[in-house]
Amino acid sequence: MDKVRLGIIGIGNMGSGHLKNILEGKVPEMEVTAVADRQESRRTWAKENLPEAVVIFEEGTDLIAAGVCDGVLIAVPHYQHPELTIDAMNHGLHVMCEKPAGVYTKQVREMNDAAKKCDRVFGMMFNQRTNCIYRKMHELVTSGELGAIKRVNWIVTDWYRTQSYYDSGSWRATWDGEGGGVLLNQCPHNMDLIQWICGMPSKVQAFCHNGKWHDIEVEDDVTAYLEYPNGATGVFVTTTADAPGTNRFEITLEMGKLVCENGKLMLHKLSENERAFCKTAKGGFDTPECTVTEVETDGENEQHVGVLKAFAGRILNGTPLVAEGLEGINGLTLSNAMHLSSWLKREVEIPFDEDLFLEELNKRRRESRKKEGSGVVFDTEGSY
Repeated sequence: MDKVRLGIIGIGNMGSGHLKNILEGKVPEMEVTAVADRQESRRTWAKENLPEAVVIFEEGTDLIAAGVCDGVLIAVPHYQHPELTIDAMNHGLHVMCEKPAGVYTKQVREMNDAAKKCDRVFGMMFNQRTNCIYRKMHELVTSGELGAIKRVNWIVTDWYRTQSYYDSGSWRATWDGEGGGVLLNQCPHNMDLIQWICGMPSKVQAFCHNGKWHDIEVEDDVTAYLEYPNGATGVFVTTTADAPGTNRFEITLEMGKLVCENGKLMLHKLSENERAFCKTAKGGFDTPECTVTEVETDGENEQHVGVLKAFAGRILNGTPLVAEGLEGINGLTLSNAMHLSSWLKREVEIPFDEDLFLEELNKRRRESRKKEGSGVVFDTEGSY
């Protein structure tokens, strides 16, 4: 095999973007041989715009069973991610799953168990891990050269979305269709990155505001407090309603501070460990010397294309993925904990009661409103 034959299940906003990248030759070791979408308008679009050789299906399960591809990319509403992933693996196909891994960890745990039993490649579309700045932050923090983490702050409010965005899909921004709002749609990237770089918090207290800025039933404004096993603390703030938004990720450690903002990574490096300095300094107002420099990176940031190149590389040559599929449960654990904390109006420890989470989620699903979607498909380029 010199090329991976890929089937794309779901050719809405994200699926269409992936399709465009592959058709333009940006992923040389991959070709699209099939697509599937439940919307007739999208299948019509596919017939009119894709090469005749591409087979078009209505159901993802039919595409999976047809034997026309080596792997699938799953880009459908979130509840379907685990079930389609498991079905594809059972048919011997490799799987690249869009974020999030699913809506609730109990379901994703079943998906991961199935993945462990098969020999297929399983990857998650965590394209932000290709960003040279986040990769460098991961390297600096996990290496231990800056000491232990003391504080984490991330205000990421540049996920601005209009009402027309939410109105575009009947499933969007509903408990029964999407399973959540900004935490489940935009912030799976941030949930993944903050635990990938800083580790998993042990406690969460979150305040999720549902439909505060848009006519939706799920959260579009979140503030969360995080507590880590070593006593470090953090604050995470996000919304889809701030214009202009902010994206500032700051990690304070024993040997200084990392600040990621405006496409730059700045290192505030102390001359000595703050903990040791605090205990030995003679002056009450003394502070350790600090130098500030911009951290040099390799400048590479391939985003979705990079994830797909790595996916093809693992299948064909055994090279590393950007993110293993099994890791998808980590960021979802964090967002589930935030939702549960907000619903219960109290602090939640991680790991939390997965049955209780599902019980609370299902309460909201039963009351979820039905709506018609406009069917508009947006170009996602430049939105991440």
